[in-house]
Amino acid sequence: MAGCSCGGDCETNLIYACSGAANTGLLADQVMRALNRDGVGASTCLAAMGADLSGFIQSAQSATRNIVLDGCKVSCGAKIFQKNGIAYQHYIMIDYGVEKGKTPITGDLIETVAEQIAAKIQA
Repeated sequence: MAGCSCGGDCETNLIYACSGAANTGLLADQVMRALNRDGVGASTCLAAMGADLSGFIQSAQSATRNIVLDGCKVSCGAKIFQKNGIAYQHYIMIDYGVEKGKTPITGDLIETVAEQIAAKIQA
C-alpha cells in the first residue's frame, strides 16, 4: 500500500466497499478485506462517507487513491464519491462474471477478483 522510502513520497490507497444485501455486495466486502490483507490499501468505511462524516471525507480527499468496490451497476459507492467531488477508481463486481442474486461467493472467487483488481491498481 504505502511506497515510502527515505525522503520519498508515500502513497495512501483507501478501499471502500459496498456491503449491500445481494451476493455482489458480499463479494465487494470480501474483496476489500483481501486487498487490505495483501497490503494493496487500507479498508475504510463507505457508510461514513455517505453520512458525510468530516474525518472520513478529509481522509478521502488526501488519499493517493480511493478505490471503490461496488457490487452492481447501481453504483452506490461511486455516487457517494461523485456527490462529494472526490476522485476515485471504480470496480463493479458484476464486471467480473458475477451474476447478482445467483453466483455463489466462494473463497476462490474472492481471491480471483482481488488479484485482478490489485493488478489494475498497481499497474
